[in-house]
Amino acid sequence: MSDALSGLFLGQSDAAQSETLLFHRANRHGVIAGATGTGKTVTLQIMAQGFSDAGTPVFCADVKGDLSGISQVGAPSEKLLARAADMGLTLTPRAAPTVFWDLYGQKGHPIRTTVSEIGPVLMSRMLNLNEVQEGVMTVVFHIADQEGLLLLDLADLRSLLAYVGENAERIGREVGNVAPASIAAIQRALLQLEQQGGSAFFGEPALKLEDMIRVGLDGRGQVNVLDSTRLMNSPRLYAAFLLWLLSELFEQLPEVGDPEKPRLVFFFDEAHLLFNDAPHALLEKVEQVVRLIRSKGVGVYFVTQNPADIPDSVLAQLGNRIQHALRAYTPSEQKGLKAAAQSFRANSDFDTAEAIQALGVGEALVSVLDEKGAPTVVSRTKIRPPASRLGPATEAERAAVIAASPVRGLYDQVLNRESAEEILAARHAAADQAEAQAKADERAARDRAKQQPSEKPKAQPRPAPAPRSRASNRQTPMEALTKSVLRTAGSTLTRELLRGVLGGLRRR
Repeated sequence: MSDALSGLFLGQSDAAQSETLLFHRANRHGVIAGATGTGKTVTLQIMAQGFSDAGTPVFCADVKGDLSGISQVGAPSEKLLARAADMGLTLTPRAAPTVFWDLYGQKGHPIRTTVSEIGPVLMSRMLNLNEVQEGVMTVVFHIADQEGLLLLDLADLRSLLAYVGENAERIGREVGNVAPASIAAIQRALLQLEQQGGSAFFGEPALKLEDMIRVGLDGRGQVNVLDSTRLMNSPRLYAAFLLWLLSELFEQLPEVGDPEKPRLVFFFDEAHLLFNDAPHALLEKVEQVVRLIRSKGVGVYFVTQNPADIPDSVLAQLGNRIQHALRAYTPSEQKGLKAAAQSFRANSDFDTAEAIQALGVGEALVSVLDEKGAPTVVSRTKIRPPASRLGPATEAERAAVIAASPVRGLYDQVLNRESAEEILAARHAAADQAEAQAKADERAARDRAKQQPSEKPKAQPRPAPAPRSRASNRQTPMEALTKSVLRTAGSTLTRELLRGVLGGLRRR
């Protein structure tokens, strides 16, 4: 039996019935769950290659490194060939058209985006900021938009944070208080992200989605494998990146309704990392994207150990379910097992909870959407063997795939055009230069003053008053004669008066 044109053959149930995921229902999303070592990765590999063969591009994260074998031709063992024969499946070994990606650019083409495209909410999630610090981050992005400052990489964000801190009083009057303590906390969180290698994710050239949504000349869709072996050491960065990618798909792809097959299928491995300690606003965004991206022709499949790891609001959107074995030794595990069993449409032939615990490697409980969009009765299914290799590709094989990649050379070199860091540095340089020039002018003025001291003009002596003309003591002859006559007359008159007075006294 080969894959039908209308669906993806997953395996065969105990009732010898084929379990097929219908392509025109594949954009209704799904979940692949199971304990470690039960075959989740193989199921993911089978589904990814099946969608690729149908002409649908795929994106998936390779957490442990063994998914890279999808790029190599399989070498099925006798056991796998026997399983395929039991299913009536003609197993033709071949590789899927694979492109390797790596946020750090070590095991695949680098993936970059800009800080502006990430936005304040996801950036706050990456940095594990509290509510107050997230508010400051929102202010920082607002100032960047208001003043035309491009935020491309973490250096731009760091420079803008310093700028906001220096102008906190002015900015606080406009958009709200910006505490220096919050700025400092964000700067420290940025330092931690940089030390984890997160700075490699931010910059240009930014990823173009059309380079992931490719269909080859042979009609097969491109399988994009993100190497996440190192990325898993930064779970917040991993979760925020995948959510950003989903958001970009939602924003850029046009509405197509329910197509005959998805435009892209997105596998989110280790999905619980997205929801652990996630703030309510982020959970709402995840729920919104999952609910609405279906109309863009994108199918999202969460891969996790237990469906209970996924919030009920998101789990309710997942119509196609593949459940591998679970073990329930503790009360919390038993609770998760019961929840997983109750999420299926019951089968009267077996108890779902008991069946989940009894599944072997390569077996799963499967329930998919039928033609009418209703979930089928759960069935115990043997998963089909893959056509590509089980196990990882070697380093040499990976290098050969990268060298033959259709996007080779597009993202390898980092671009660094003028952005916030350069603009703010130029502003600071101009201000420093103006300040230095002002100080130099002031020093020059002081030096000139010392060399040519300014003197006060001497007071002009007052002109001496013109000497008064002194009266002359010299007398004219007439004046002398007159004075002499007057003196003589005065003396005579005086004597006569005295005589008259004295004579009268004597007669008495």
